Amino acid sequence: MPSWFLDLRLVMAYWGGGAKRTYHHTAPINALYGLHEALLILKEEGREQSWARHERHHRALAAGLDALGLGLFVDEKARLPQLNAVSVPSGVDEALVRKRLLDEHGLEIGAGLGELAGKIWRIGLMGYSARVENVVHCLESLGNVLGTPSREASKAARKVLS
Repeated sequence: MPSWFLDLRLVMAYWGGGAKRTYHHTAPINALYGLHEALLILKEEGREQSWARHERHHRALAAGLDALGLGLFVDEKARLPQLNAVSVPSGVDEALVRKRLLDEHGLEIGAGLGELAGKIWRIGLMGYSARVENVVHCLESLGNVLGTPSREASKAARKVLS
């Protein structure tokens, strides 16, 4: 790849030791250490088990969102469990909801991009985020900010996961 950021031959020479320093800036080694650790975690869990975990937590999130009266933007057959596009209800200030989630609950969800700006929220369930505690925290926080009872949302999510 013709980019310093992911020139694996160059970086592996640094990683493996004994190589002459060929670039005058710091190598993006932190990102590569992160990738290395993530791949070790995936190897330990197992690829199929990881896919299944992401799918279970996606279904739990979807059930909880439904209990909150929120729907997913993408047709069920085309969804990615790792990235959930939630339709913003009409009349809701999506940016204010995201700000309150971050300020009051320490939860950051993404905004829609391009044509979907202001129309969806993006909720990621990737890696460490695909856990029961995170799904429940997300649902309860959304319910709190939207003024919607979140107890049923938590129950719906936990039912899928049990």
